[in-house]
Amino acid sequence: MTADTLQTRLQAVDQADSARAMIVAVEALAALQDEGAIDTLIRVLGYNNPGAAVAAVDGLIAIGTPAASALLTQIDGYNYGARAWALRVLAGIGDPRGLDLILATAAEDFSLSVRRAAARGLGSIQWEQLDEAACQQAQTKAKETLLKVLKDPEWVVRYAAVVGLQGVGTAAIACQFTDLVDPIAEGLRDRISQDDTLAVQSRAQWALSQLSPKV
Repeated sequence: MTADTLQTRLQAVDQADSARAMIVAVEALAALQDEGAIDTLIRVLGYNNPGAAVAAVDGLIAIGTPAASALLTQIDGYNYGARAWALRVLAGIGDPRGLDLILATAAEDFSLSVRRAAARGLGSIQWEQLDEAACQQAQTKAKETLLKVLKDPEWVVRYAAVVGLQGVGTAAIACQFTDLVDPIAEGLRDRISQDDTLAVQSRAQWALSQLSPKV
């Protein structure tokens, strides 16, 4: 790939004159997986164009750690749609530097779509990037936050918390942090018996079945 190719595709995004043209331009830019596209792809997350945002998310995830670094300094605190897309990127990359942001967002954010993205993302952190002590502490924080999010008033957020807890529980088992697993299992059992939404009950039952050999 040449610098001219990157510049041409950046210009195509800037010059797109319709929603469809924007999607095509962002898809082409994302396909380069070039760090030079990061700022433009992040900017696209704030546009009112879900198709383009999906393409931007995929491109940023493919770029990986450099994209996570940029997002952590550029996340829009006021555009809830952009934050939700950004958190999907951080979840997809799994960079543990985003953990504190994801924890706070899952528990406190105003937007249910942002809380949902954050809760799901907590199950996808690359725990292996942390040393043993830091990993155990981080997984404990994730577990505690997700157990609280299991009581969120919005069922889609509770569903995402179940997914996140399964991910944390699976990682805790792999790391032999067995003291984390029983509270996770108990939280899942509570959703199975107490949740008023069948989808959450069913997802919790499946998550528990995946952890059950160890709990």
